[in-house]
Amino acid sequence: MPKESGRKVVATNRKAQHDYHVMDTFEAGLVLMGTEVKSLREGRASLVDGFATLYNEELWLESVYIPEYLNGSWTNHSARRRRKLLLHREELEKISHKTRESGFTIVPLQLYFLDGRAKVEIAIAKGKKDYDKRQSLREKQDNREALRAMREKNRS
Repeated sequence: MPKESGRKVVATNRKAQHDYHVMDTFEAGLVLMGTEVKSLREGRASLVDGFATLYNEELWLESVYIPEYLNGSWTNHSARRRRKLLLHREELEKISHKTRESGFTIVPLQLYFLDGRAKVEIAIAKGKKDYDKRQSLREKQDNREALRAMREKNRS
């Protein structure tokens, strides 16, 4: 039985919801070095520029920033190295078929520990245009105003 239980979120990519239409999500394991795990346990990571690519039928996470471990020695890792993602073969095939279509990409949404193991939630997404971003912001603002008006009406 693992020492930790439950889900401990380390980093989220809030910008992904703004920049992309999320189509499908997957949970993948991460192949990490020891100093990367220690740095993640301190809660230090950034997914903002991250993306995933397929090489030789394997999925790799790139440009995710996990800073060097402060107490590390010569065994420290580089902050933006490529990290292998662990998925089932069927999931890899599904992802590769989807990303062959024009305009689709793989973005990380969340980095977390699940029962002591590092996991990343990735999504197949399609980029939004500027007018789509304005539309989604307008919808979010309209929903907030409607909830505010209903709350005011219920108070009276």
